Amino acid sequence: MNTTLVAAALVVGVCTGALFAGLRVPIPAPPSLPGVVGIVGIYLGYRLVEVTGVGFDVLRWLGLS
Repeated sequence: MNTTLVAAALVVGVCTGALFAGLRVPIPAPPSLPGVVGIVGIYLGYRLVEVTGVGFDVLRWLGLS
């Protein structure tokens, strides 16, 4: 993991959040900690499937790929 990239993403996120708050518009993310934790859980689940190699190609099963 590139620490510089993570730090840059955090800075951009904070600046964007401040801009949204300053303009008094809702953020395009869950406005509460449980919502943010849910998004982290989705990411972790996605990475877990990638690392373990288990999965099912729905598009191929439906004949769409």
